[in-house]
Amino acid sequence: MKRAWWKEAVVYQVYWRSFYDSNGDGYGDLQGLIEKLDYIKDLGVDVIWLNPCYESPDKDNGYDISDYYKIMDKAGTMEIWEKLLEEVHKRGMKLIMDLVVNHTSDKHPWFIESRSSKDHPKRNWYIWRDKPNNWRSYFTPSAWEYDAATGQYYFHSFAVEQPDLNWENPEVRDEIYKMMRFWLDKGIDGFRLDAIALLAKPKDFPDAENPEDIRYLTNNPGVHEYLWEMNEKVLKHYDIFTVGEVAFVSPKEGLKYVGEDRNELHTLFHFEVCDEMPSWEPLRFKEIQKRWYEGLWGKGWNSQFLNNHDHTRQVTRYGNDKEYRVESAKLLGTMIHTLPGTPYIYQGEEIGMTGVRFDSIEDYNDIAMKNKYKEEVAKGRDPQEVLKSLQPLSRDNSRTPMQWDDSEHAGFTTGTPWIKVNPNYKEINVKKALEDPNSVYYYYKKLIQLRKENPVMVYGNFHDYSEGDPYIYAYTRELDDERWLIVLNHCDHENTYELPEQLAHYKREWLLGNYADIQESGAVLHMRPHEARIYKLV
Repeated sequence: MKRAWWKEAVVYQVYWRSFYDSNGDGYGDLQGLIEKLDYIKDLGVDVIWLNPCYESPDKDNGYDISDYYKIMDKAGTMEIWEKLLEEVHKRGMKLIMDLVVNHTSDKHPWFIESRSSKDHPKRNWYIWRDKPNNWRSYFTPSAWEYDAATGQYYFHSFAVEQPDLNWENPEVRDEIYKMMRFWLDKGIDGFRLDAIALLAKPKDFPDAENPEDIRYLTNNPGVHEYLWEMNEKVLKHYDIFTVGEVAFVSPKEGLKYVGEDRNELHTLFHFEVCDEMPSWEPLRFKEIQKRWYEGLWGKGWNSQFLNNHDHTRQVTRYGNDKEYRVESAKLLGTMIHTLPGTPYIYQGEEIGMTGVRFDSIEDYNDIAMKNKYKEEVAKGRDPQEVLKSLQPLSRDNSRTPMQWDDSEHAGFTTGTPWIKVNPNYKEINVKKALEDPNSVYYYYKKLIQLRKENPVMVYGNFHDYSEGDPYIYAYTRELDDERWLIVLNHCDHENTYELPEQLAHYKREWLLGNYADIQESGAVLHMRPHEARIYKLV
């Protein structure tokens, strides 16, 4: 097993527009992040992943970039960004930037030139066709948009305002690589590469048998050649960390992206859980974990996460955010930090923030949700029924402002927040968490510290000792002579777990748990609702 700093890291994701507003305009900003860096540092994390802050019309919250070399006004200025990088490094942390290279904004000068005429030199920088095929995009019923000025359609995997770049064109690739070097030369520590599995397109765009199944957008022939070239021309020349957003992959396909012998990316986000498991399915989750462990272990590296800016907060979606919110949040944290791979914390997760249910579609900002709502209502469906069906997985569930204290707008802004604050901010906030020694925050702090001090949590092999059990998840991590046992009761009622013969003879040393007292009874563990325990077996 090759060791690397990024394998040992814990990553904290900052969705800056919802993190902290320093100037009262209702949007979080980079200066606000600078002011809260000590909070992140005190938690113990090593790496900050910063969502896109480049110049953008902001149709998709910064994922529609109009200038890769400038900072969006809402976020701040290049000088403030440089100060941010300096302050992150001063605290011994690293900064990775979210980078979108599958598409740009339709306001990017490249696209403005490309659409200006059929014979413009940049026409081939994007994908134009005389006729559309039947593909959907992630956000719209068609992946093609008609451009009346030139009488052709352009391709967009996401919103109409996000035309896809033509990666077949070497001029496009060279320009992207030049831009990546610009940021790396400024001293950043890596990239989270958005929608990276979408770069390659099939040659003739054949119609899909089932257009609703949009897997055809990803993992097409050529994508690995592009990533190998990116690594060869840019990435390998820097001591950095790269993580790719890779949807619709199996472990076998995933290994092509992160295999240590392939020189593409360091690690990936696969979405077999967050995209394909709408609610908690314990047996399915265990099977996914086992399959990815067996597919990658010793050959490539995985990521562990249950929420981010695109997915509902984990305690609401996969736990119990009501009577067992604290226990449940701690259990989910325990699981993510003890399974094989790099753990990611999404801002607010460390205080047990929950998802929301806004009363009106007008309160939502998520372009994917709003487009889907419009599409379904146009079919004649009842608007309230459509809203209700879209609420649970709306991306805005995780985009509400960070809850700093119980003052107005949760201490996020002195102005009007760009999106409503979760009404429960008076009960769930950072101030309260820091005052309570038993809070989710301090539990996360202990988890991170354990990982820092014990290589077994990073490099230890994994074995599931609870296959077939619908409530208990029990597994070991082993490295050399070190052996840890993690037992989780992921449900609202008590359960017992009898240690298997292979483990029963060990003496158990309790390391961490989310209940104050431990109930022991020989080889039988009596587990309370959403109880999590970490033992050292000696």
